[in-house]
Amino acid sequence: MQKIILLFSFCFFSAAAFAQMPTADSSAQTKPDTVKLGIYVTSIHDIDFKQKEYNINFWIWLKYKKREFDFVRNLEIPNAKTFTTAYTTIDSSGEMVYLQMKMQCTMKDSWKIDNFPFDRQTLRLSFENSQFDSTKLIFVADTIGANYDIRNDRSGKLNNNRVMNGWLIDVFEMSSKGRVYKTAFGDETMNADPQVTYSALRIKIGISREASGLFWKMFLGMYIAFMIAFICFFIHSDGMDSRFGLSVGSIFAVIGNKYIIDSSLPESTSFTLVDTLHGLTLTAIFFVISATAYSLKLVKQQKMAKARKFDMIMAAVLFVIYASMNTWFIYAASKSG
Repeated sequence: MQKIILLFSFCFFSAAAFAQMPTADSSAQTKPDTVKLGIYVTSIHDIDFKQKEYNINFWIWLKYKKREFDFVRNLEIPNAKTFTTAYTTIDSSGEMVYLQMKMQCTMKDSWKIDNFPFDRQTLRLSFENSQFDSTKLIFVADTIGANYDIRNDRSGKLNNNRVMNGWLIDVFEMSSKGRVYKTAFGDETMNADPQVTYSALRIKIGISREASGLFWKMFLGMYIAFMIAFICFFIHSDGMDSRFGLSVGSIFAVIGNKYIIDSSLPESTSFTLVDTLHGLTLTAIFFVISATAYSLKLVKQQKMAKARKFDMIMAAVLFVIYASMNTWFIYAASKSG
C-alpha cells in the first residue's frame, strides 16, 4: 500500500512539473526584449520637391539588456534612400548596453503641393531591426528631453529655425508600432498565408513654411504682368495698338512665370494654388484684351466719351474682382496649409 502511495505521488508531481515547463517556456518566448530608442535632430536640409527627397542629420541612442542585439549592423531605416553612420560608441560595462550613433540620411518622401508656397509637410522616419522580429524585440520611445535643436533667439523667444532654414517644426511625434510583411522571407515552415511582424519606431515631423518672402519672390513677375495689362485701360484711344501689344506680352510673361515655378515642383494631378493664381491672372488679362476690342469698336464709331467711360468702369470692376479673388485664395491656402 505504501509503495502504491509513493508511486502515485511520484506520477502526480512529475505530471505537474511537466505541465509547468511549457508554460514557462512559452512565457519566455512571448515576452520580447525592450529597446529604448531616442533621437536628437541637428539638421534637416536640401529639401528637393522635384526629386521628392531631403537630407537629415541626427544623433540616435539605444538602451537594451540583450547583448545579442547588433544595431550597428542590423539597424534599418526603411524609407531612406541612403544612410551612413558617422560616429558610433558603445558602453556595455553596466547591466544595460548603451549605443550612440551619429547618422546622416537621404530620405524619400512625397510632398503635398496643393497650397504651395503656404504648404505644410510631414516628414516620416522609422527604425527597425532586420535580425529580430517583434516576438524578440520591441522598440520603445525615449521621450526625455528635446528631440531637436531649439534655442532662444535675440528677443528671448524660442526659435526652432536652427534645424531647418525657412521652415518651422510644428509637430514632433514618436510612436512604436508593428510593421507587417506579407512574406515568409524564404521560411518554408510557414503556412500558406505567411506574414512577419517587425517592431518599428516611427517618427513624424510636421513642418510649415515661412512663406511670405518666397511668395513674393515667385509671384511678383506674374502680378507685374497683370498690372502692365491693367494699365492699358488708361492709355488713350489713339494707342489701341499699344494696348493690344502690352496685353498679349503680359500673357506670355505669366505663362513663362508659371513654367519657372512648375520646374521646381513635382508633377501633380490636382489644381494647385500656383495653377489657380496663374489661371486667374490669364483670365483677367483676357478680359483686358476683350475690353480693348470693344473700346476699339466704340472708337471707330466715334463714341470717344463712351469708350473712355467703359474703360474706367471695366478697370474698376476687374481690379476689385481680381484683388478679391487673389486675397481669398491666398488666405484659404495659408490657413489650410
